[in-house]
Amino acid sequence: MQIDYQQVFSDGIWRQNTGLVVLLGLCPLLAVTNTVINGLGLGLATILTLVFTNLTVSLTRGLVRPEIRIPAYVLIIASVVTVIELLMQAWLYDLYRVLGIFIPLIVTNCAILGRAEAFASRNAPLPSVADGLATGLGFCLALVALGAFREVIGHGTLMSQAGLLFGDLGASLQLSIIPDYPGFLLAMLPPGAFISLGLLIAAKSWLDTHRAAASPSAQQTKANTDCQNGNP
Repeated sequence: MQIDYQQVFSDGIWRQNTGLVVLLGLCPLLAVTNTVINGLGLGLATILTLVFTNLTVSLTRGLVRPEIRIPAYVLIIASVVTVIELLMQAWLYDLYRVLGIFIPLIVTNCAILGRAEAFASRNAPLPSVADGLATGLGFCLALVALGAFREVIGHGTLMSQAGLLFGDLGASLQLSIIPDYPGFLLAMLPPGAFISLGLLIAAKSWLDTHRAAASPSAQQTKANTDCQNGNP
């Protein structure tokens, strides 16, 4: 079967974005996104999990019996997440401590199991890797966007504590967007996470509607309708 990779990436990153459209994995999405770095760290871990899980599921799809496929997929996901968790403990320990329980909780992210079942188990390794990468990038984009919005509103900064992910280079990445900002506590609390996510979803929906209305096909349809109705 011919795979349209442009369609795969368009769906994973934008049209079927895990966090903003499908609304899966909301627990970590809302819990860790009080800064850009926290969101980016979890997003990168999720990308790696999706890519290697999809690859493994695709490679073993002819070996796993249908009756045990779901437990097998969960075992694969748990193994991949365990390796990522150990690597983070070894190389990014401070970030690992900040993210805490939400690293092992990647195993329970329905989006990962869903892509393994819906795509990787039915396609070759290369398309499966592309699908995992696209889905992971979409989720990471949602994490970073939400983290940036909450950090700017809550603290007036951007990329604070970048050293957790980038080491010594992180000090040069930290920005003070609003100097002498007293902060806005609500943006850092769980209600602020829900409100911020709702605003991002609304912004995406508005943008999609605006782009659809401005497309040539939509304009042609409107012109045909006006002509049928006798409008000039």
